[in-house]
Amino acid sequence: MYLDYYGLTEHPFRLAPDADFLYMSKAHARAKAYMDYTVLSRDGFVVLTGEIGAGKTTLLNKLLAELPDDVVVAKLFQTQLTEQEFLEAVLTEFGVEPPRDARKVELLNALNDFLIECYGRGERALLIVDEAQNLQHKVLEEVRLLSGLETEKDKLISIILAGQPELAEVIDSPHMEQLAQRVRLRFHLTALSEDETADYIRHRLEVAGVSDGEIFQPEAFPIIYEYTGGVPRLINSLCDMALLTAYVDERPEIDADIIRAALQELDWVPYNERPLQAQRRSRGFGSERGNVVSAAFDSGNAAPAVVPADLSDKLTRLYDFVPRMSATLMGKMRLIEEQLRDLNNELRRRR
Repeated sequence: MYLDYYGLTEHPFRLAPDADFLYMSKAHARAKAYMDYTVLSRDGFVVLTGEIGAGKTTLLNKLLAELPDDVVVAKLFQTQLTEQEFLEAVLTEFGVEPPRDARKVELLNALNDFLIECYGRGERALLIVDEAQNLQHKVLEEVRLLSGLETEKDKLISIILAGQPELAEVIDSPHMEQLAQRVRLRFHLTALSEDETADYIRHRLEVAGVSDGEIFQPEAFPIIYEYTGGVPRLINSLCDMALLTAYVDERPEIDADIIRAALQELDWVPYNERPLQAQRRSRGFGSERGNVVSAAFDSGNAAPAVVPADLSDKLTRLYDFVPRMSATLMGKMRLIEEQLRDLNNELRRRR
């Protein structure tokens, strides 16, 4: 409706997880680098968590769009499954017809045979499970078993579990210790900062065709951040309503008044006053989760630990190398990994 009025070629704030519109914040770039490393190095699996609407699915779609041709992918977005249904779904996604009336052990054997065939052809197998916080504990046990399929040198399958913060809570529970020890890298995808929120909006408008000037005025961004908390999905909803409101009022720019009018239409409260955020805070999912050790090595202790300030600075400097690495240089992650392991050991000694 408002595309021609604002000189747009497509809707900039659709809720669909379109990888073409992905804004690579610092956190998104790190998470993407970890996933790339897992696939390219055949090295275990990644657990990616983030708030609802933080951009996990969009990031996964970006990963899928850029995978080399030798990567065979099974992606599951329906996670309300039994163990049997899960294994059948994985086989089906890999293009393998599950044996009729097969028991679980037969399904596992069929999957193992397929992965060995892939390995023999020089192909890499990748399993992606989105909304993984909904997986039953017994299904997560099947994931652990899959992660243990390997040759003498390489894993037969790389695994990426993505889900809401509750996924980390499940993996860190005592009865999931064996699974937690299998996790190679963990990362919590935080919401955007206020500055990143403004850059995110400008980025999506640019992708959608805006080439000159700013539709959203600087005074609008602090209000947008206050009511969205930097969560991309909420930013999209609010900005789309703001564009529609301004179009109806024949306003060429989005200022603070337009944002407030859009908020009134949506009947929103500030982000921190949303019921889910209050519930999360009461359960310990606070902003401090952005300062959590996100790599789980072979220490046997996968529970996240808050990092002291000096170590946090060192970790940040090390992680900053990751987004700038191309796929051909991902081997250099080994060096970073060794340094991170040393820092992790130092952290444990301090505790």
